[in-house]
Amino acid sequence: MSLQQIDAKMLSKMFLAGAKNLENKKEWINELNVFPVPDGDTGTNMTMTIMSAAREVASIGEGIDMEGLCKAISGGSLRGARGNSGVILSQLFRGFTRRIKDEKLLTIPVLTESFDRAAETAYKAVMKPKEGTILTVARGVADKAKELTEEGVTDMETFLSAILDHARYVLSQTPEMLPVLKQAGVVDSGGQGLVEVMSGALDAYCGKELDFSIASAEPGRGSSGEKQGFAEVQAEMEIKFGYCTEFIIMLDKPFNIKSEIDFKAYLESIGDSIVCVADETIVKVHVHTNDPGLAIQRALKYGALSNMKIDNMRLEHQEKLFKMSGKSAPGAEAPRTESGTAGAPRTPAAKEPPKDFGFIVVSVGEGMNGIFRSLGVDYIIEGGQTMNPSTADILDAVDKVNAKTIFILPNNKNIILAANQAAELSAEKDLLVIPTKTLPQGITAIINFVPELSADENEQNMIQEIKNVGTGEITYAVRDTVIDDKEIKKGDYMGIGDGGILAVGGEISQVAGDTVAQMIKEDSELISIYYGSDVKEEEAEAFRAQIAGQYPDCDLELQYGGQPIYYYIISVE
Repeated sequence: MSLQQIDAKMLSKMFLAGAKNLENKKEWINELNVFPVPDGDTGTNMTMTIMSAAREVASIGEGIDMEGLCKAISGGSLRGARGNSGVILSQLFRGFTRRIKDEKLLTIPVLTESFDRAAETAYKAVMKPKEGTILTVARGVADKAKELTEEGVTDMETFLSAILDHARYVLSQTPEMLPVLKQAGVVDSGGQGLVEVMSGALDAYCGKELDFSIASAEPGRGSSGEKQGFAEVQAEMEIKFGYCTEFIIMLDKPFNIKSEIDFKAYLESIGDSIVCVADETIVKVHVHTNDPGLAIQRALKYGALSNMKIDNMRLEHQEKLFKMSGKSAPGAEAPRTESGTAGAPRTPAAKEPPKDFGFIVVSVGEGMNGIFRSLGVDYIIEGGQTMNPSTADILDAVDKVNAKTIFILPNNKNIILAANQAAELSAEKDLLVIPTKTLPQGITAIINFVPELSADENEQNMIQEIKNVGTGEITYAVRDTVIDDKEIKKGDYMGIGDGGILAVGGEISQVAGDTVAQMIKEDSELISIYYGSDVKEEEAEAFRAQIAGQYPDCDLELQYGGQPIYYYIISVE
């Protein structure tokens, strides 16, 4: 290989270095959040997306070739894509690798074409592309590559360095393209993530000493080579993370926002089905993982542990399988009964004809999950803000629902792209994504499902009905900023509506009341209030009475949602 060409081995190093650099910067990228809410997750989503591909790349070994490398990058990132930024990143890789997969060596003209293909593919994946985002940076990279090629640049390092410099310039201009970025004083977080990937890749090309090691996604998995029985094989196939791990952290000091986000991101890197709820003195943790020791070791950084409970779900699953065959599984514990949530054990699907329709929803909070179960949802993927499920998580849920047509309710605008990507990748079942952006929209969609209607008719009805649902969410600010001409101080409470910040203040019930006032219309008939894990029942009842007195002509519902981060989720219809 000359210095002016890149072979598969070098491209592999560049990709792994880009992934590691993004991982190292993810918390900083998380903080580049327009809204000062405690759920910035762009860095985490992009990191988990690229790391899904990086693990596949790292597993190829010495016999790497361009086709195999491209398959690992594209397939791994598509399956691991989380959040809008992660899905767009996976689409950039998809377009890039489609152009180069048949090449043995990458030249400047080939790279120029691949950058253009990457941007084109990513733009097509977004229904309404918005400038001032990661898409703009990607397009800037493609345009600069064309310019350099037309100018006759032949030195690869000069070419790559100039492109990275231009990417940084385009990123610096994103606040001029999106006023909301300028007002918040930040650049686009997704664009920053792409720049970090490119920066790490260039460092690898230039020969800098870097750590290319990629941690396994499933630590602790054995490789003894011993023959497994049927039940063991089935358990391995159906339970990705084998140990249900629960404990309480008695904090040495209050959990700050960065610590909470970092800890949740770490749990997501070693497992799934994560619940992490914190107050000033304790943190309640639930995670399904293959190595409980890793979760425990990280938790000990924050304080002493109590109420520890670890269940081997594979053994429990074996017992179910043995019982089906009329045998018993010595030593197995009683099976758990919380099936229907992501990562929970289940018996193999009975060989029954598939039903016509099924539902998969993304939800978080004990109360919210209970509401969806009562409405007949087949499978709940635990997630939402700070815990965006991946395309693979959604496809895994699809495998567990025995239905011809499955409606997917993302219930979060940052999960819709991943759901759409899952729908494109699903081969055996028809997946219809109802673009619900909030939990109340998801509830309304299911309530308006009519079994006697066709899938298309239900899809249209649900999409129409969710347009009538206004949602407000009450949370708190993690930094000082100005948004929508509202001055916000760190620690203020905020009411965030479908179109932006509705209310700001120093008292929760006041902000929540002001938020409802902004949402109410002349024809509003129903106000639904879902109170979160940090709100006491008596406080919620007092707020309900306050709203009932202000809007006597509206029906009013109060329910426990149990959601973290958001004190109240309020819908008006």
